[in-house]
Amino acid sequence: MKFLIKSATIVDPNSSFNGQVKDILIDNGQITQIDDQIDAKDAQLYDATGQFVSPGWMDMHVNIGDPGYETKEDIASGCAAAAAGGFTAIAVMPNTNPPLHSKSEIEYLKNRSKGQAVNVYPIGCLSAKREGVDIAELFDMTQSGAVAFSDGNKPVQNAGLMMRSLQYALAFNGLVISYPEDASIAEKAKVNEGVTATYLGMKGIPNMAEELMVARDIFLTEYTGGKIHFTTISAAGSVDLIRAARKKGLKVTADVAAHHLMLDETVLTGFDSNYKVKPPLRTLTDIKALKAGLKDGTIDTVVSQHTPHEIEFKDQEFETAAFGISALETSFALFNMSCEKVLSLEEMVDALAVSPREILGLAVPSIELNRAAELTVFDPDHQWTLNTENIKSKSKNTPFIGKQLKGKALAIVNNGQVVLN
Repeated sequence: MKFLIKSATIVDPNSSFNGQVKDILIDNGQITQIDDQIDAKDAQLYDATGQFVSPGWMDMHVNIGDPGYETKEDIASGCAAAAAGGFTAIAVMPNTNPPLHSKSEIEYLKNRSKGQAVNVYPIGCLSAKREGVDIAELFDMTQSGAVAFSDGNKPVQNAGLMMRSLQYALAFNGLVISYPEDASIAEKAKVNEGVTATYLGMKGIPNMAEELMVARDIFLTEYTGGKIHFTTISAAGSVDLIRAARKKGLKVTADVAAHHLMLDETVLTGFDSNYKVKPPLRTLTDIKALKAGLKDGTIDTVVSQHTPHEIEFKDQEFETAAFGISALETSFALFNMSCEKVLSLEEMVDALAVSPREILGLAVPSIELNRAAELTVFDPDHQWTLNTENIKSKSKNTPFIGKQLKGKALAIVNNGQVVLN
């Protein structure tokens, strides 16, 4: 199949065509021509005038229910939601049943995702059964296709386990992903500790619960010589700690969830459980620090932290509702709206397409002749409204239904397939 993208502005820091308005011809999954004017009568035509094309975006923190929780999200619906959000690749957390803690589960997920327009990369468990006691079969999972190791939304409380995991993964250049939270401090609190928590009459989670674990894992990384990635950081102090670690030359990277850039704790005053996330929404001071971290490179990439739930998990009192937002389809809009005056378009594409793959050791797609076509077409000025009937995910647990959003991925091209939004 031939696909012709007309008059798109190329945004690709690794391309010789960066910043230029070009036609791009794709034939059988390959970029066969890039020119000012291309005529291909037998090609499917897409007019991208006023739009941008970049290397396909990657989200390195996605929760998919398969295996075990397919009623929340299965591979097909998760990939459809990812494509609608502009992602050509996703790395999925091991929060499944059974968890992705051996090569069998990794190979199952790889096989289940074959033929999709979105590439699916499994993140294996750091500990067996995600129990936080014994190291999982890290090397075997790497051989089967795991790109990193994490216990997902279960923070590793055992410092010895984290240390030994970093040491073991070092032998094969493996990446450990830390979800930083000291559970003994966070306990069963549901919101950020501060004025809003007091107003709501709820116990809060202090920034320190996150910052202590960031500090601990930085010390362990320095001691072992390993490499670590902090996912969904939310606190200003965490940004400072990671910035200092990077200045020391430690192998430390980090991401932030798009909703933590857009929303602060005050949106919780209406007790809408769709805003209930973990780590909790913080303050405007924290948001300012997160944006500064993105700008200076302390934070490498932005993730959706896509966490789909059936309606019964969210349609209940705030205190008992589950954490998480179904976020793949709105992640770019939130990132764009919150950071359009902070980051250039090229910096945003670097955070969406280049940095996550570099962190995971994956090949970075580029818009060049004779390269595989893995592209995202998008418009940062596109105004749109999220409607329930248009959501591709199985789950609708998002506070943005009916809200006006700015910035949308309009098409992806990958694996010889085209998905138009």
